[in-house]
Amino acid sequence: MDLSLNTRTQGQFQVIEVGGEVDVYTAPKLRDSIVTAVDDGHNRLVIDVEKVDFLDSTGLGVLVGSLKRVRAEGGSLDIVCTHERILKIFAITGLDKVFGLHTTVDAAIAAHN
Repeated sequence: MDLSLNTRTQGQFQVIEVGGEVDVYTAPKLRDSIVTAVDDGHNRLVIDVEKVDFLDSTGLGVLVGSLKRVRAEGGSLDIVCTHERILKIFAITGLDKVFGLHTTVDAAIAAHN
């Protein structure tokens, strides 16, 4: 399966909708999308993984690296996810305490207002 990425602006937030599989082959594409958003001046990001079927350690690494980058710019990176199998990955790795995990894009944005 391939990776799909759709980016949009919602208020002061850049929302990146991710679909498919995020693995060693596709994670660089996600990283490039996030880097482009930050380089374009967006440091408040919401990554929507509702359509992600698979997420491996490489994908997690991209998210952690991206979080460090936006925090260095004074920004934020939140994750939208309701799928138990993906949430379990965040819990097992302890990243559920690092990222803001939300059920909707609106909830992720509201957490900063």
